[in-house]
Amino acid sequence: MGATSEFQARVPRRADGKRNWPSELKARIVAETLIEGETVNAVAKRYELIPSTVSDWRRLARQGKLVLPNLDGMDFVPVEIEAPAPVLQPLPATSSGTIDVIKGDVTVRLDAATPAARIGEITRALAT
Repeated sequence: MGATSEFQARVPRRADGKRNWPSELKARIVAETLIEGETVNAVAKRYELIPSTVSDWRRLARQGKLVLPNLDGMDFVPVEIEAPAPVLQPLPATSSGTIDVIKGDVTVRLDAATPAARIGEITRALAT
């Protein structure tokens, strides 16, 4: 399933001379890297690409920005969904100055003296 010069001639080029890979073709190339026994380096070489470009396209696929075709021999890892961990209830505040961080049914009550960096870490953790 190697790339041919005819294939390469069909990939349009931008004004700066670089190839402008269509999304469908990027997806097919990424899908080929998921076939058992294939490597990113081998697929990149076959299409005259640098491996980091193919890796970038794989990242797009993981982010859901590139829809992959189903090729024979593709190997996916099964997905397992775990039950969410129980949420600990915050301790009652001992000082009169408090900050409440609320996300849905979760409320985290912090002392007003809590550093801003720590509050940021907590809000990022609640967002995930």
